[in-house]
Amino acid sequence: MDVVDIARWQFGITTVYHFLFVPITIGLSAMVAGYETAWIRTRKPEYLRLTKFLGKLFLINFAMGLVTGIVQEFQFGMAWSSYSRYVGDIFGAPLAIEALLAFFLESTFLGLWIFGWDRLSPKLHNACIWLVHLGTLFSAYFILAANSWMQNPIGYRFNPDTGRAEMDDFGAILTNKVLLVTFPHTILAAYMTAGALVLGIALWSLVRRNRVEADQPMFRGAVRVGAWVVLIAGLGVAISGDVQGKVMTEVQPMKMAAAEALYETEAPADFSIFTLGTPDGKTEKFAIKVPRLLSFLATGTWDGEVEGINPLSKQYVEKFGQDPDSPAFDSGDYVPNIPVTYWSFRLMIGLGMLAAAAAALVLWVTRKGRTPTGRFWTLLAIGLPLMPLLANSFGWIFTEMGRQPWTAFGLLTTINSVSPTMSKFEIWASLSSLTLIYLVLAIIEVKLLLKYIRKGPDPFEEPPQGKFGDDDSDDRPLAFAY
Repeated sequence: MDVVDIARWQFGITTVYHFLFVPITIGLSAMVAGYETAWIRTRKPEYLRLTKFLGKLFLINFAMGLVTGIVQEFQFGMAWSSYSRYVGDIFGAPLAIEALLAFFLESTFLGLWIFGWDRLSPKLHNACIWLVHLGTLFSAYFILAANSWMQNPIGYRFNPDTGRAEMDDFGAILTNKVLLVTFPHTILAAYMTAGALVLGIALWSLVRRNRVEADQPMFRGAVRVGAWVVLIAGLGVAISGDVQGKVMTEVQPMKMAAAEALYETEAPADFSIFTLGTPDGKTEKFAIKVPRLLSFLATGTWDGEVEGINPLSKQYVEKFGQDPDSPAFDSGDYVPNIPVTYWSFRLMIGLGMLAAAAAALVLWVTRKGRTPTGRFWTLLAIGLPLMPLLANSFGWIFTEMGRQPWTAFGLLTTINSVSPTMSKFEIWASLSSLTLIYLVLAIIEVKLLLKYIRKGPDPFEEPPQGKFGDDDSDDRPLAFAY
């Protein structure tokens, strides 16, 4: 492995690890806010108990996401300085706004929400967590703006004097067609992930026999709420993903061809659910296909033409030429890793559909106050939250691997983005230390989550409503809810 390969592994490991926390943070902040709103409107004790219970899990996840996210921006300057130098004027702007606007919004109002249970009025306190959720949406939008520019570079000009790409239209970057379809798809996937987490935890608590019998209606209600969130968000994910696929075909036709391992142009084009081929992925041995489905996914028509890998590769060589310094381009190869793109695309779709099907099954078996029993439901409760979580990860793997060999599509190749003076020892040391640290953090995260999930919601305690805003004494300590 050369420096580029090690640097790519490092960025892939840290990014995928960090993104395990992102959809949970986005989705769970909305569900916590929703439960607190329900408590304010109904004053039902179970809603407040679930608000504080899920709030603990949200805070644990938020802290871990914050710690692991900081590493991402450091890597741009340390391992990918050539990339940062070339496109930093463009790429850095949305990231800076995300930190200054979105993250400050999240952290400020999260602090008020944590410490303000007996300092703020109920409605104002509830508004704080909704603003935290709004901050997560802003954060996602600006980060996705940066990533979408990498997929479809617009709103820039090349400065021949500095040899750098420079922004000339920030509005175009914030309205990139890739961003406008990626944002709802990502947010809906986050809601689906959080719904599955709530569903899994509540189902596990419902099935277990050592829970308080009086809590069963609360868990059953949470099961059904989580299941409905998974189903509704899953439908939105499917619709937005369909639109996203058509935009992807327009701006990155090679990525769509790689998703199907389609080497020659076809019209109509079939979609293979499962394929076995030669080790290099270039020859098909066995496949289960849905006729014309790829044409619909790519073009919106059942007989549309989908360009293949081979003709697209020739077009790219004619348009971009070859990079003589890169062994990856010794044959003009602009083709991403086909096995990775093919299977990550299917795992993304398959796990998402499986989660939606499981949620529908849970809704059916819990109808009319029924409680499922048996080991199967315990295993489903454990496995269901992992389905959309892993689907998110495979989706990002597909998104980023399908863009290869580019960091900024059509502008800058990955091999020319790495820091030129970085040695193998330095990048190996960085990769090893970060992986070890992330392993320790993963153990801490899982142990904390399991601890509070096993403990369950605390008994109901009526908040000190008479003190909301009435006691302005500086001597009275802030109330830390957790």
